[in-house]
Amino acid sequence: MHLSVFFRLYTAMLSQIASLMIVSGIIFIALFTVVFFVLRKWLRRTSKVFVDENGKKRPSLAFFHPYCNAGGGGERVLWVAIRAVQRRYPSIQCVVYTGDTDATPEEIITRARQRFNIIIPGRVEFVYLKNRAWVEAVKYPYFTLLGQSVGSVFLGLEALFAFVPDIYIDTMGYAFTLPLFKYLGGCPVACYVHYPTISTDMLSRVSQRVESHNNATFISRSPFLSGLKVFYYKFFAYLYGMAGKRANVIMVNSTWTFNHIVSLWGVPVRTCIVYPPCDVAEFLKTQITSDENKPKQILSLSQFRPEKDHPLQLKSFHKFLAGMDESQRRDYKLVLAGSCRNEDDYSRVQSLKKLAEELGIQNNVEFRLNISFSELKQLLSESLISLHTMWNEHFGICVVEGMAAGTVMLAHNSGGPKMDIVINHNDKPTGFLASDVDSYASTMKQIFAMSPSERLELRLNARESLSRFSEEEFEAAFLSCCEPLLKPVESR
Repeated sequence: MHLSVFFRLYTAMLSQIASLMIVSGIIFIALFTVVFFVLRKWLRRTSKVFVDENGKKRPSLAFFHPYCNAGGGGERVLWVAIRAVQRRYPSIQCVVYTGDTDATPEEIITRARQRFNIIIPGRVEFVYLKNRAWVEAVKYPYFTLLGQSVGSVFLGLEALFAFVPDIYIDTMGYAFTLPLFKYLGGCPVACYVHYPTISTDMLSRVSQRVESHNNATFISRSPFLSGLKVFYYKFFAYLYGMAGKRANVIMVNSTWTFNHIVSLWGVPVRTCIVYPPCDVAEFLKTQITSDENKPKQILSLSQFRPEKDHPLQLKSFHKFLAGMDESQRRDYKLVLAGSCRNEDDYSRVQSLKKLAEELGIQNNVEFRLNISFSELKQLLSESLISLHTMWNEHFGICVVEGMAAGTVMLAHNSGGPKMDIVINHNDKPTGFLASDVDSYASTMKQIFAMSPSERLELRLNARESLSRFSEEEFEAAFLSCCEPLLKPVESR
């Protein structure tokens, strides 16, 4: 066979293979499109429908919040948002996707009232998700961000197959569920972002090989592994941005979060800051007076999650007490109060208790778990300093609550506390910021050394600065942002 004949046959064969691949691709795309739209129509047709007393279909608004019973700041956002919608749009049925299968609807609503002093005026439907473990960090010891995000898609599919809403809002930060509900669910989607799943700060820490709770020592010490992790983070950031920008409405809780989300998602025109609701009204009922006779108590109020950095609190308190004799040390107390979501959190509390013993401060430290709203108010009224140590806290509701209650705030010099909360008001300070053991310990010493009148002036100024964080301000901003989605659905 001549070489030219061979090449002609070879070229013809390649042409046939290419044609076959193109035809196969077209057929696959066509079949996928048909199956996709058939599935979407089937989901809509078989999904539960809510009706009013006249038998007319009620539009539905679903909130994706797998940990709705956790009792943290994110849950306050959820319940105030639901209350706002029910007040403004009573014809819309609110639904919550939750993984809290161990709690009845009545127990969840009761906990919201006890923990946050929030009374829900209408009925809330709950869709229970059995596969919440798919979004648990413990399930993914490596590639945690990607694992949890893929897991959220599976959990989102469970939610979607259980109920298809008219409007979908993610209030926990599972951005990868947004395209799922928008395209397969066929409904407009919105989100309230408390904290970007990944940020340029995280990339910077890995690039600089800084050890942290999400950057293990063996990775931070290896240039090769750190390089791989930077590549992984950049790849994940691209996927995160592609998913997030599918949202019709994007709400963020602080200036810090806004800057990161705009950088990652690239849709500033659809992104707005909605400060989270802080129950300042209840705390404002208490008159601020001199703290001269208050116990020398420091209160930490936050969920027992790793990013809250409770070990930094214990180590800072230990350094603050160092050099005091036993009689002086007995006067000072650190109370760590907050909620535990799961066994990991309870295990973390045990580790913190062990650390307190190792530091020799166990007699000066008290743990208060899953406290009620009334207990929270009591603790704040008894404390002189409120302590916060999370690096790049997205906002910091507990920071606002501590200032409103009249404690002297000592927060981390980053994120929401630095950019939005513990900022000068009337050209005067509203609290203190620190970043490491030394600065926290020295600032504790500085605060206790102030005269009661100096602290009183600071506390009053701090309280005066908080009007922008009220529940009323949140409700107005939330409804304003969501109106383009809610109004058309209500008028159907």
